[in-house]
Amino acid sequence: MWQLTQTSEFLIDIGSSLANLVASFVIASFLGVLLGLVLGTMRFLSWLLEPAIHFFRAIPPVALVPIFVSLLGFGNETRILAITVAALFPVLISTIDGVRANDETLDMVSKVYRLTWSERLFQVTLPAAAPRILSGMQVSLIAAFVVMIASEMLGSSTGLGAKTLLAQQTFAIADMWAGIILLGIFGYLATFLFDLFRRRILRWYIAAQQQERQL
Repeated sequence: MWQLTQTSEFLIDIGSSLANLVASFVIASFLGVLLGLVLGTMRFLSWLLEPAIHFFRAIPPVALVPIFVSLLGFGNETRILAITVAALFPVLISTIDGVRANDETLDMVSKVYRLTWSERLFQVTLPAAAPRILSGMQVSLIAAFVVMIASEMLGSSTGLGAKTLLAQQTFAIADMWAGIILLGIFGYLATFLFDLFRRRILRWYIAAQQQERQL
């Protein structure tokens, strides 16, 4: 496995995988939070669109890959689109739930202080919904990683998923196991680093929870 990581081809593969993962996750998080804020505050629009959201959410993310490939081909844009769609729904639904779960007292206080729409959004709504939003983003990251591997295994020549499948097909057992182990390591590191980021952003929330337990 160590020899595999020293090759220039390995660096190209991991660069391709990470670029697709990061780009898709950022796009999905941005769209999910933006749409979630809109649907969370506009109840009628949410009532119209929620059946479609839950319908597409129920489709296993990996099942979307062959659909996008058959419609759009094997390009890198297809993989990014498939990963983005898979990662979109967890953060979208978590944002909607987080906005709706806001304490009515916070809404009353914001009205008393006559906060503008933008002040209310950034000082009240988003901080209150942040724990659920970041939890949804953590689930989205896992979904994005799974679909990233599946999309690389289906018609791609670059990426860790593609090289792991190629090793299995050519009976290069050592390279196959090395690819599987590396995928596990990178998946763990991605979730670990995001959890550190989540804890840093929510340190005020975590501290408040600890104080409540001590009371």
